Amino acid sequence: MECVPADAFLAVEVMKPQAVLSPFDEKGAAMLTALPGVQDQLAKPGVKQFFQIVKVIENQLGTEWRAGLGQMTGGGVAFAMCPQERNVFIAEASDVSMTKRLNEFLLKAAASKKSSDGSTALFEAQPIDGVPAWTLGPKETHVIAGNLLIISSGAEGVRAALAQRAKGAASSLAATPAYQAAKRAVGPDAAAMVFVNTAMLKQFPGFAEKLNFKNANPLAVLLFAGIGDAVQGANWLALGVRVKDGGLALQLASDAKPAASSPSAFALPAKSGDGILPNITVPRQIAAFSFYRDLRRFYQAKDQLFPERTSGLIFFENMMGIFFSGRDMTDDVFAQAAPEVRFVVANQEYDPAIGTPEAQIPAFAVILRLRDPAKSNEMLEEAFQKSIGLASFTRGQQAQPGFIIERPVHWNTRYTVARFPSAAIKDRARLDIRYNFRPTLAMPGQYLVISSTDGLAADLMDALGREAKQMPAPLAGIHSLAELDGAQVSAVLQRNLDIIARGNMVKQGRSLEDARAQMNALITAAQVVSKLRLTIGADAGASCATLDVDLCQPAKGKGLARAR
Repeated sequence: MECVPADAFLAVEVMKPQAVLSPFDEKGAAMLTALPGVQDQLAKPGVKQFFQIVKVIENQLGTEWRAGLGQMTGGGVAFAMCPQERNVFIAEASDVSMTKRLNEFLLKAAASKKSSDGSTALFEAQPIDGVPAWTLGPKETHVIAGNLLIISSGAEGVRAALAQRAKGAASSLAATPAYQAAKRAVGPDAAAMVFVNTAMLKQFPGFAEKLNFKNANPLAVLLFAGIGDAVQGANWLALGVRVKDGGLALQLASDAKPAASSPSAFALPAKSGDGILPNITVPRQIAAFSFYRDLRRFYQAKDQLFPERTSGLIFFENMMGIFFSGRDMTDDVFAQAAPEVRFVVANQEYDPAIGTPEAQIPAFAVILRLRDPAKSNEMLEEAFQKSIGLASFTRGQQAQPGFIIERPVHWNTRYTVARFPSAAIKDRARLDIRYNFRPTLAMPGQYLVISSTDGLAADLMDALGREAKQMPAPLAGIHSLAELDGAQVSAVLQRNLDIIARGNMVKQGRSLEDARAQMNALITAAQVVSKLRLTIGADAGASCATLDVDLCQPAKGKGLARAR
């Protein structure tokens, strides 16, 4: 980083190139080629041609590409964006002879192209500050200075990097207090880091306005609370990348400190030791989310959060006044919810007595903890039944079937299910999309469960019953948690492959074969991931987020297995 000027507003540094390359070793290649559909992708002409070019380069350099790349980048890699479009890429070689051999090969290839078709593929460049320079095109200039390969979009970028190299590391970006703080925040185990100088970017015309999250979609503000304040209040942002056995860990940090007086403070744990509850686990779970959100404070701050959405808020209050019989939304409704909010998405199992929809949509549910169930249960039941009645009335006006309300019991909890009539169904193998939904309200113990299906609601009642026997400790300081299961994502995509492909064929003007190939590529990508886990909170008072990615590993003779 000693060649990167201090005025860079974005920088990427790879401190441990070998660690970054490790997922592409023989084990990683075996993992990818074991995935369904990868062999089909490798057989495509464009992909085959790419690997042929790689093979030619390997033969010219006399080494396998991973080993050669490791030698050319062994001392580290950096990329930086500076004002006046002075973008620069720097690779420090552990064996500069490999860099020189690659440069000679590329120059010969460019010269050969020029002589064969008369193009201007190769341009002789004037030396820059006494260092020989080359260019392979009108927007590329590079030099080899010592063991450094410096590439820029023009001679000025190379000149600035060489000038910074002459000044020494003490005046480089790496020596600035912000960059050093970012390095400390991502930790010594980080293999790479992305650094953004937001204080400098805010000086650019229009950039500060883009960071203003006021009047954003209320649901987005509720879900991503605190992130907007962290970006707006930060002087720098840093993303650290750590390579772990079987996956990656990404850590996002900044110097912004959440303010208790901020309108987004409804997402901040009220006291030390407070935080989200661990996610609930149910069968066939695709994703789970846990949030610390004080809904009363959120609604109370609506005029500050959404000053230009007055008309929409008035309409919302009028509608809620119907469902909740004119009760005050702040003190009578939202105040009943404790700040622990959880959300679950899971693949469905369909009742064979009813049938299977052609388009299979996962079930989803929100789980709230109630402060005073005795006071709120009847109010919530009334509101739910009114909403179902309104939906049935609206569908009836359109000559469509409405809902039938039932009140079954699961264990010792009586719950409410709204289902569509099914007696007159003829083709039970290709049901209408509406049969994915059986809106359900359940209130087991101190919890409120609102689910798109009664099956998921029953699974959640079971899970909450187990949880009640030994309440989990909150994850202190964490206000948001998201977890994703790649296998279940792949399963739902596979179930709906044909119907999604047909939709894409119409929307994108593709052939059905191309649309299916696109879906298969997405399914393959989902199969690579075993688990995703994102946590957002505060560490030592500053905002931070961590994303853990666990990759599937090939089990010997059994295709893919999950990384442990």
